[in-house]
Amino acid sequence: MESASLLNKQEEARTPSSFTYGVLLSTSVAVAGSFCYGCAMSYTSPAQSKIMEELGLSVADYSFFTSLMTLGGMITAALSGKVAALIGRRQTMWISDIFCLFGWLSVAFAHDVMLLNIGRLFLGFGVGLISYVVPVYIAEITPKTFRGGFTFTNQLLQCLGISLMFFTGNYFHWRTLALLSAMPCAVQLIGLFFIPESPRWLAMYGRDQELEVTLKRLRGERFDVLEEAAEIRETVEISRRESQSGVKDLFHMRNAQPLIIGLGLMLMQQFCGSSAISAYAASIFDKAGFPIDIGTTILAAVLVPQSVIVILTVDRWGRRPLLLMSSIGMCICSFLIGLSYYLQKPGEVQTICSVLLIVGILGYVSFFCIGIGGLPWVIMSEIFPVNVKITAGSLVTVSSWFFNWVIIYSFNFMMQWSASGTYFIFSGVSLVTIVFIWILVPETKGRTLEEIQASLVRFS
Repeated sequence: MESASLLNKQEEARTPSSFTYGVLLSTSVAVAGSFCYGCAMSYTSPAQSKIMEELGLSVADYSFFTSLMTLGGMITAALSGKVAALIGRRQTMWISDIFCLFGWLSVAFAHDVMLLNIGRLFLGFGVGLISYVVPVYIAEITPKTFRGGFTFTNQLLQCLGISLMFFTGNYFHWRTLALLSAMPCAVQLIGLFFIPESPRWLAMYGRDQELEVTLKRLRGERFDVLEEAAEIRETVEISRRESQSGVKDLFHMRNAQPLIIGLGLMLMQQFCGSSAISAYAASIFDKAGFPIDIGTTILAAVLVPQSVIVILTVDRWGRRPLLLMSSIGMCICSFLIGLSYYLQKPGEVQTICSVLLIVGILGYVSFFCIGIGGLPWVIMSEIFPVNVKITAGSLVTVSSWFFNWVIIYSFNFMMQWSASGTYFIFSGVSLVTIVFIWILVPETKGRTLEEIQASLVRFS
């Protein structure tokens, strides 16, 4: 009995039974950056009409202003992995906060197009770093028992930021809205002084004593950190040995299918028009003759619950079924939105069009959240071999930002050309996505990385 009790205590000391205050505080500070990212994504929706009116911007000017964030994000996203590895996760978040604060203040006090664009570009620099470093930091500080739930808070806070902009944008001036959006950056900037560096980064640079102190802080005094510290050091060493491959190895024939899947999913994710709704929701409702305040408030109300649904389904239903369901739903909903524009006429028909529009947009957002919104990033992390994972991840991330820029910049011009045609095109892209997933994307649920690699090699 005594020996059994001793074994239980030893096991308890090696496995934290609950998350600690240190993990909770560190995660809360980190996801303040994700909240800022969500605000930046959707700020341009409620601000569009007033900014264009007060600063005399044309549609081309405003499209360029909106898309500048994605250009800035594309630049820093390409460098984010190396920056975070060189100076650490905390320092990278600190730099991103400086970029974002400068960006928001420039937008808030802009009295000409140049300062407005500079502010948006610096916001892009900031969120490009945030998009990489926040989920990495959270994954590296949390115990494996709680890693999934804590990592998901990154996406949850992004959606909360988007919802806040949709809701508060109906009541605040665009300058005030920019100042409010800067607050999460300021909170994170202060909070970074009170949280530790990532244990994995400390192990990368052989700072063993700091590694153990940090783990004690994150796991609690009762937790025996020696075993976890040894595992982290071993994992870092293996990763260092297996990640020496260059760009040439990425384009080896055996990596062709993973590369096509990774780039293809990112292209489909953006070209189905997803980023347009967060960036231009207000103008989408306005062009359809639907009350902007009602439409954006409804969107704000459904975004966060939809994000929670993802965590409850992804490990139960699998990747492929959710991706297919998501694509089919988006295809139908995009068609409904296009149909609402196509049938627009005063009177009773307008009422039907309004119903089609709100059903289409809410359905589109819901189906996007359960699959195409987040699962391409999950699959990307699973299909690439370890020796090319960093190079492949950088290429796919930069591609995603580039495809995002194409849609955000061109969307207003497409809507001027034909609102119904724009959404019929998005519906067609979703249809192509269904075929792409059905033919090429494997199911990765419940399979080891080695099993996934073996199935891809056999397929190719």
